[in-house]
Amino acid sequence: MTMVPNDDPSGRDAGPVSRFLRRHFRHFNAAALVDAADDYRAHTDGGGAMLVTLAGAMSTAELGRSLAEMIRAGQVHAISCTGANLEEDVFNLIAHDHYERVPHFRDLTPADEKALLDRHMNRVTDTCIPEEEAMRRLERTLADGWARAEAEGRRAFPYEFLYEAIRSGALEEHYQIDPADSWLVAAAERDLPIVTPGWEDSTTGNMFAAHVMDGSVRDPNTVRGGIEAMIFFADWYRRTSQERGVGFFQIGGGIAGDFPICVVPMLHQDLGEANVPMWDYFCQISDSTTSYGSYSGAVPNEKITWGKLLPETPKHMIESDATIVAPLIFAAVLGA
Repeated sequence: MTMVPNDDPSGRDAGPVSRFLRRHFRHFNAAALVDAADDYRAHTDGGGAMLVTLAGAMSTAELGRSLAEMIRAGQVHAISCTGANLEEDVFNLIAHDHYERVPHFRDLTPADEKALLDRHMNRVTDTCIPEEEAMRRLERTLADGWARAEAEGRRAFPYEFLYEAIRSGALEEHYQIDPADSWLVAAAERDLPIVTPGWEDSTTGNMFAAHVMDGSVRDPNTVRGGIEAMIFFADWYRRTSQERGVGFFQIGGGIAGDFPICVVPMLHQDLGEANVPMWDYFCQISDSTTSYGSYSGAVPNEKITWGKLLPETPKHMIESDATIVAPLIFAAVLGA
């Protein structure tokens, strides 16, 4: 049994957001949010590393405004995300002024949707991403990078090609938001490792496949794929967990979370490495309610049976909208 949240257990000074949460977020999902933030901060204050996973459309929801600050503050040490989240942070960076918001999206007819298609406006709930200014603009820079890597006999992961594009300055003339609000720019600054399981089904993954098919890139292995990403992440986890506990902060469900959390049972059960520590903290924000047979809706205790978490691992499940919850947790972790 835990006490009702009240004072900040770390004893650090708290800003107005943190004070608001401690006064009003006292029960149910609200209290779970405060508990998760407290344990997150306790984990990193104790020297632990944190993996953050991004499902859904968190980049188009502009999570970069708070996640970038977390990265720069040293509160994030690795990321697992869908290809969509990887690229959509850059889309927003270079084409924000061309986005269109559709607050009445629930009222759109099929004819309204077709009109958006005809204008090359790709809708994500209440936000439309412009194809030419966002997708094709980034494609031209990435295509140059893919061709250059192939000519040099070099292979890289999707995130490394995006880091290269950001660091080269090739996109800077197109920046339409403060790069301080881009989580990928922040990640590039700190050289965070990023895995993007299933990258092939993203917009840039589709573009790469098209470039291979039309012959402008001859080797489909120029971009490193999923099995290599699992090996790469397993090596990162093995090294990091020998020095410090590694936490798991999951936004949404799906492959962005399932892929990296499996690294522990893989190392234990498939490689027989008994000395690899399990995850040291776990939190999931999900709007998938607890259910039978659902990965996204599975309670954290189920992961004990799969060799991912220990019975004593701090475990939190917040059943709510991540666009609301994640920035609040980040603010609390940062003491804002």
